[in-house]
Amino acid sequence: MKRLLVLAWIFVAVFVSATWAQTGLRVVDIPTRPGVTQRILLLGPENPNAAVVLFPGGHGGLQISPEGRFKWGEGNFVVRTRAMFAAQGLLVAVVDAPSDRQSPPYLNRFRQTPEHVADIKAVIGWLKQQARVPVWLVGTSRGTQSAAFIATQLAPADGGPDGLVLTSTILSDDKARPVSDMELNKIVVPVLVVHHKRDGCKHCAYADVPRLMDKLSAAPRKELITFDGGQSRGDPCEAMAYHGFNGIEKDVVARIAQWIESK
Repeated sequence: MKRLLVLAWIFVAVFVSATWAQTGLRVVDIPTRPGVTQRILLLGPENPNAAVVLFPGGHGGLQISPEGRFKWGEGNFVVRTRAMFAAQGLLVAVVDAPSDRQSPPYLNRFRQTPEHVADIKAVIGWLKQQARVPVWLVGTSRGTQSAAFIATQLAPADGGPDGLVLTSTILSDDKARPVSDMELNKIVVPVLVVHHKRDGCKHCAYADVPRLMDKLSAAPRKELITFDGGQSRGDPCEAMAYHGFNGIEKDVVARIAQWIESK
């Protein structure tokens, strides 16, 4: 079994190199659980300062094609800003649903499971093998439920992330446990919380952010960065509203990158 896993990793590395040379970005299928792979879209400089794993909101089923196209979620905040993160000197991995969740409900009812943790642990390990830099998890909206939960389950010594960024955090929910109700005292890495003061999503009320910050009691470094301005169009819980930092994306990404690199 170990020999087969090594061979699989070698195959992935060869595939990645060839794809990068041809297109300037890479689509990678990383072996995780038995019979399951985790697809990521990878882009960034050859010598990054750090790596970020980006978790989109919604159901999370991007359905990334082998050529790097999205069937869903192209406008999501962390998806549409992926090149901005890369331009900040970061190696960027946009996470799809795993191969066994490529149909509805995708990541719904899956984000807080041991299987999801195992999949992302494999991604973190792969990125560290490739770039040998710190790996941060960056979630937005429902993606914060993935990123935060994984950080509660995996310390860096156990293959977990080196840091955590939560944007437009889910602070109340009627479908799954919100981030503020998780065991956040288990998170032992730096945490940056990014929130729009006028976020109109009912699950992301700015007034509830202080409770989130208070519960990050074991984080060696934590900070809340608040934004205002931009534009709000359509559903207040969607990506073109204040919830998705519409119109101020470059400023938001730049502040996140600066915070990560100042660690």
